[in-house]
Amino acid sequence: MRKLLIIGGVPVDDLSMETALDRLEQFIAVGRATGKTHQVATVNADFVVNALHDPELRHILQSADMATADGTPVVLGARLLGVRLAGRVTGADMVPALAERAAQHGYSMYLLGAKPGIAAQAGEILQARYPGLKIVGVESPPNVPLADMDASVLHNIQAALPDILLVAFGNPKQEKWIHMHAHELGVPICMGVGGTFDMIAGVTRRAPQWMQRAGLEWSYRLLQEPKRLWKRYVRDMFFFGQHFIRQWWVMRQKPAIDIPSVGPMPDEPPSPVLPDSNGRRQAAVISVHGRLDVTNQSTFMMNAERALENYPFLVINLAEATFLDSSALGSLVALTNRARASGGALGLAAVPPSIAYILSLVHLDQFFEFFDDVIGALERYDTTSEEAAKSLSDTDEWIVIKTPRTLDAKSAPFLLDRCSTIPMDQAKLVLDFSETVFVSGAGLTALMKLSHELRGRGGELRAAGCSRDIVHGLKLVRLDQFIALYENVAEATQADVAALSLP
Repeated sequence: MRKLLIIGGVPVDDLSMETALDRLEQFIAVGRATGKTHQVATVNADFVVNALHDPELRHILQSADMATADGTPVVLGARLLGVRLAGRVTGADMVPALAERAAQHGYSMYLLGAKPGIAAQAGEILQARYPGLKIVGVESPPNVPLADMDASVLHNIQAALPDILLVAFGNPKQEKWIHMHAHELGVPICMGVGGTFDMIAGVTRRAPQWMQRAGLEWSYRLLQEPKRLWKRYVRDMFFFGQHFIRQWWVMRQKPAIDIPSVGPMPDEPPSPVLPDSNGRRQAAVISVHGRLDVTNQSTFMMNAERALENYPFLVINLAEATFLDSSALGSLVALTNRARASGGALGLAAVPPSIAYILSLVHLDQFFEFFDDVIGALERYDTTSEEAAKSLSDTDEWIVIKTPRTLDAKSAPFLLDRCSTIPMDQAKLVLDFSETVFVSGAGLTALMKLSHELRGRGGELRAAGCSRDIVHGLKLVRLDQFIALYENVAEATQADVAALSLP
């Protein structure tokens, strides 16, 4: 059972170093058997602040397979929110510990990133410390934007077939690179490690143990690199503190004395449910009554996980819920990721305004699917009607295609393939983003490619129903200069707007 809490919209796993390493070994076993890549992040205050301002990074962290508490502010923040974490699990501590396990069990590692020579030096030191450690590749590519990185980097990793890939590009570049290529890598564990190679190689020194235990490691680093770090630390202190105080103020309520009921119990048939074309039920409903917090989180998770063992879709009915704490929000994120990984989904139905405010405050309002009521959620999870809704349609002049829930490196090629079927004499396309919650850098690149192709054929690309975060992402890379944005499909197919020209 994955235990998460939410700090500033970023999930953090409640793990000790030992349990984190055990889970990483499970990832390797699953990855070797299935080819699945597990993304691991080590979260500090800088990650949280970057995620507050970067919807793409926020989505990546919310979808990560493991996110450990790296920074002292994260550990203290969890404590103030009522959760005493099992430990602080930093990248600088986890990499050597993981290397030791790798040497013991025959796992192979690949070191990517840092300045030239640093990763190689770190690899040599790790092999000297842990005899038998297999390092199957070391590479320090030039520091260029993600879109300009040489494809040979990816090919080299694929050829080496490591069990563990450590990426030292710094946040958020390393997290975005891993997410962009996860479906191609086939590496069981991909972990962003920031400046860990520099610490192993001795380029930067770690604080003494007493400073680490006292939560003063940040001050030791600041003394070593004041010019590089002081602005970042001031920025992080301001934005992390400001956002955390708001979250703490809303969630400062005391845990409930009486544990509220959460139903149905796992040995009862979930009801109502929606049958598939063969008459089998495929969606389960669990209702929350009263508070859902650290006192009854385990019961809720047990019920929900047992439901997901039998049904791909899960609806959480919050009509009678009164409060969700940070650990409850973490449970919902963990369950959503589990459902999506299995090809299903989790939806929140009948969300009260007070809980909707909490979800918006911690930036989860774009992560979940929301429904007015349970029946609407069940109808949405009819896979037959869902696929029908995503089929290509058209108007007298415009072709309309509904985009996937997440437009990323994995789904973008399929979207381009569907668009390639558009007849040459019909090059006016509207992409309906009304059900899309996330567009990655790879998705943005695909949109640019599609827009350029349509304009070359004398047509135009328009986007409708984009969420606030998606609009922000489009504007961030100035795609709104090439793709006209509309509130909905009706406006996009009727508006008489001159085609934008490329600069």
